[in-house]
Amino acid sequence: MNSWRAWMVWGIGIAAYLVAVVQRTSFGVVGLEATERFHAGGALLSAFTVMQLVVYASLQIPVGLLVDRFGTRIMVTVGATFMALGQLQIAVAESVVTGIIGRMLVGMGDAMTFVSVLRLVPVWFEGRRAPLLSQLTGTIGQLGQLVSVIPFLAFLHVWGWTPAFLGLASLSVLVIVLVLALLRNAPPGTEARRDGPPEGTRDVLAAAWRQPGTRLGLWSHFTVQFSGNVFALAWGFPFMLAGHGYSTAEAAGLMSFFVIVSLLAGPPMGRFVSRHPLRRSTLVLVITGLTATAWAAVLIVPGRAPLWLMAALVAVLALGGPCSMIGFDFARTFNPSHRLGTATGIVNSGGFAAALATMFLIGYLLDIQHALGLSPEGLYSLGAFRVALAVQLVVMGVGTAALLGVRRKVRRDLAAQGIRVAPMREVWADFRSRRG
Repeated sequence: MNSWRAWMVWGIGIAAYLVAVVQRTSFGVVGLEATERFHAGGALLSAFTVMQLVVYASLQIPVGLLVDRFGTRIMVTVGATFMALGQLQIAVAESVVTGIIGRMLVGMGDAMTFVSVLRLVPVWFEGRRAPLLSQLTGTIGQLGQLVSVIPFLAFLHVWGWTPAFLGLASLSVLVIVLVLALLRNAPPGTEARRDGPPEGTRDVLAAAWRQPGTRLGLWSHFTVQFSGNVFALAWGFPFMLAGHGYSTAEAAGLMSFFVIVSLLAGPPMGRFVSRHPLRRSTLVLVITGLTATAWAAVLIVPGRAPLWLMAALVAVLALGGPCSMIGFDFARTFNPSHRLGTATGIVNSGGFAAALATMFLIGYLLDIQHALGLSPEGLYSLGAFRVALAVQLVVMGVGTAALLGVRRKVRRDLAAQGIRVAPMREVWADFRSRRG
């Protein structure tokens, strides 16, 4: 535990996840090129990413069960194989159907990666390190988005569609080699401890779901994570380029800023979770409120949003990624180790289910406005985007209501165990009295 080998295994896991993020986000930066290649409108274009995320979200619980049974090494290898096949398909696809099949294969492989890699942390490292290392796993992996925004996009513009996506496929092949050669599921001689008799698949799933802490993680992930994914995976580039008229360099710079803020925010959030475990859901609610406020400001301001305001929105959206890792910390602390993969899969389905539903709704609202003549300036006009993107506020409201409901249940259970979570007004009053 905590040996050089543990750090090596963790590093290989992060590399695998980073490449998975590259594969996941690669289509989000080629929205305009994909529109021309596949002759697709807003709804059809969003279908590429929606179907990718349908597969991703629907596989989270099965993948959680499988990683608990077969381990990280097999699952990451199989996932990288699917992503390589998917990008090969995208490289040669010329029709919407064949392109969507490629993105579904990418989603399938991506679904097998993060939950599997995250399971390495509590197995290879001691408990006090787990919140920070879990946070760093998600945060460092997001560098993959930077690879999509800068080198991949530049390569695409120089060499074209097919060579660019073939290059992405080769990255997953490299992951397969590294994982098979160097990654191991657990330290030699160790295995997940069970407190009772072995559980069947249905029992594991039911037990993980019955735990209110798992559902609190699910709704935390649902509420705070989806908007950043919608922006990064599908509609951010079209919104900035076609809606606001930013240059490609400006849009790429803002996407890079997204990744940088996410990287910088991850470690402080990990330390906050370690030091204040009873305030995790409060942080989720604060970031959700900031996200809703930032979107409202960008959507309400007349005309093209100034660059500083769009940068502020991007910064707030970037906080959602590391904040969503709190959901996995709920899964870790409320479930035994042999159910960790299953609980993590349940949590991880939340944000991506919200993201795929929102992406589809945005594409549908763009198309319906265009069909009804409500956006005479074009399919991707700024006015049409304002209406379509506002649907995110509704999704945030649904998630917040569900989060608050299950949080009350969790706090009642904690109170029955003698653990009282003081209301924030009491905490604030105590803080002021001590300062006074």
